[in-house]
This record gives sequence, structure tokens and C-alpha cells, in this order.
Amino acid sequence: MCRLQRPLLAVLLMVIAGLSSAGQSASKPVAGDPSATARKFAALAESGHCSEALPSLRTSIRQISDKELKRKLGLDGVHCAMTLNQAGSALEFLQVLTREFPHDPDVLYVAIHAYSDLSTLTSQELARSAPSSYQARELLAESFEAQGKWDEAEKEYQGILKQNPHLPGIHFRIGRLLLSKPNAGPAIENDAKQEFEKELQIDPANAGAEYVLGELARQNQQWDDAAKHFSRATKIDSQFGAAFLGLGVSLLSEKRYSDAIAPLETAVKLEPRNPDAHYNLATAYTRGGRKQDGEREFAIHGDLVGNTADSGTQTPPPQQQ
Repeated sequence: MCRLQRPLLAVLLMVIAGLSSAGQSASKPVAGDPSATARKFAALAESGHCSEALPSLRTSIRQISDKELKRKLGLDGVHCAMTLNQAGSALEFLQVLTREFPHDPDVLYVAIHAYSDLSTLTSQELARSAPSSYQARELLAESFEAQGKWDEAEKEYQGILKQNPHLPGIHFRIGRLLLSKPNAGPAIENDAKQEFEKELQIDPANAGAEYVLGELARQNQQWDDAAKHFSRATKIDSQFGAAFLGLGVSLLSEKRYSDAIAPLETAVKLEPRNPDAHYNLATAYTRGGRKQDGEREFAIHGDLVGNTADSGTQTPPPQQQ
């Protein structure tokens, strides 16, 4: 059984106990008073009788208008639902809490741990009910990646491909994994490139794969190939700011200043706080004969970096999909 860890239970109980003294004096509710009834069941939950309290907490939280009492019921409800392993009920209470109290530290704290426990519970159910499925193996591979166990992760991804050779996304993940390995040399980079190309054969609409191929070409000063990949990425995903920036930088490197302006303007629009986008747009404007516009963009760039650094032509890391 998956339960909240003991330290978290203690914190939850302390949070709930300090919400209102009214809950402790509500053992004798006034007939017909929904607030008094709600406090009764809140007190019942806080005394450890979750099975008896939970159904009424679910009803009361929808009827109560008093904000503090609603907050109390929600926190009690999450605690009881997670204690009883009732994921659906926990999500109902979390939905109310995050909607009504989106910035409350106690609510956010409880939500973080509840969602984490729900994720663990669901992953355990997947491993138990379908251990040989590609979904279970992919989850395991992601876990290995998070731990930096690159070889173990790659083995799982390759196993998935043996089961499902045309499954979208897996070649992309292998390519990304290869590039994540420490001290990845030219040979590994070439292997990664082949994985991204295989991904595009399966899923031509993978903007991330096009973007990474563009980055690899740009780093090798293959400006024309880089521009082609970045351009395809922007056509697949019109909100992909890093791809527009990469396209603009590649065109600048080819001295195609006027052509670089449009994608860089889009990059600035999509990522207005990105100093690289403003710097490269300023460069394109200036070298394209639009000196005043260039000065404006250089000024914005200076404001963003505190007038202390020149970001050059760096672009953000590959988008993960």
C-alpha cells in the first residue's frame, strides 16, 4: 500500500491542527447548520477516523462558502484520501484547493507531496499490472536517465524498439541520451545524429529532432544545413522560439543579414526576455542597414544582461519532447 511518508503525515496534522480552533469545539453541531456539520467531520478526520469522515468531507466542501473552513476541509480531505489510497478523492480535494487557494503555502506544500505520492502510486500500478509493456520500460528508462545511468537507459530504449520498431519518440530519446553522456566525442555525436534522422522517418513532425540536427550542424559551422533544419522546426512548431533564433543565427553566419531579420524578430516576440535573441536581432538590423533599430535592440540587450556581458550567438539547449 502506498501511503504518505510518516514525516509528511506529521506535518499535515500540524498544519491542519493550526488552521482553526473551531474544529476542536464542533463536536455538537447545530441541527441544519452545514458549517457546524462540516467542522464535526473535520474534527473526525483529524482524530484519525478517515473512513467515516471522507464521504462527508467530499460533500461539505462543495456546500461551504466560508473560505477558511473550505481550506480546512480540503487539507483534511487530501490527508484522508491519501491515507486511504483513494486517488480520485484526493484529486477532487486538490482541484478545489488549487483553484480557491492558488498561492497558499500550505496548500502548495500539501499538493506537491500528494501529486508526488500519486505519481509513485500510479507508476507502481503500471509496473505491477503491465511490467513488460513498453510504457513500463520507458518509465524505467526515464528513471535511469534521471540518475545519469546512460547505458542502462539506452538498453531499455533499445528493448522498446525491439518490441515496437516504429514507436514515435524513442529514437529521439536515444539521440538525446547519447548527447547527454559526459565527454561525448564525434563518434557518439554521429550516432546521435543518426537517431534523430531515424526519428524523423517515423515522425516527420518532431520539431525537437529537427532542432537538434540544426544545432549539431550549426556547431560544425554547416550553416546551410543548420538553416534548413531550423526552418523545418519553425514550420512544424510556430511557437518554437529557440528554433527561430537558431535559424536567424545561421543566416547571420552566412552574412544573409536581411534574411535573418524576420526569424529573429519572431524569436524576440516569442522570447522577449532572451538577451541572445535581442543581441542577434540588433546585429541583423545594424548590418542590414537599419542602424536605429539596431541601437534599440542593443539597448534592450544591455538592460537584460545588466550592461556587463555580451552573450554572442549562443542559443538555448535542445527542446525535450
